[in-house]
Amino acid sequence: MKQEKVGSFLKELRKEKNITQEQLAEQLNVSGRTVSRWETGSNMPDISILVDLAEFYNVSIPEIIDGERKSEKMNNEVKETALKISDYAETINQKIKMRFFWLTMIALIGMIAFVVIEASGLDTPGSLYERAASVGLGFGFVVLIVIAMYLSGAFGKLKARRMMYRNAKAIPHNAKHAKM
Repeated sequence: MKQEKVGSFLKELRKEKNITQEQLAEQLNVSGRTVSRWETGSNMPDISILVDLAEFYNVSIPEIIDGERKSEKMNNEVKETALKISDYAETINQKIKMRFFWLTMIALIGMIAFVVIEASGLDTPGSLYERAASVGLGFGFVVLIVIAMYLSGAFGKLKARRMMYRNAKAIPHNAKHAKM
């Protein structure tokens, strides 16, 4: 931390407010000489005064300590990146929702086919209708189980375990012991 840089930053902030060292000193209950020492870099404000200075000048304490404002451009870049990540996540979520929608529709059609075949009495043992009803009901339940596993986060946990297993397998046995 360069005290001179902090001092010139404090002076710049004071001038932006169009106040004198004496006026600032009154505001913070310190002497005008103390403010002068801060601005020349021969002395630094106490921690408690840093909080008051940050509030008064509407800057952060790290900005005072660094002796410069954080780049507005950097803040805008961070915001833009966050928005892009949000848009990306929304796109992925929309794709997943569409897949779930179509899987659910197929499962419902299968279950409806089962109910219609059962209700109409076409499910004679060994018939094509009985097999179709069984496939429709089975597929419907499998889809519902898959959806429940996805919504509960079980697929994410399985994927993480599989990645850990693959990574552990990729490290040769001797390399594991060499690290210890």
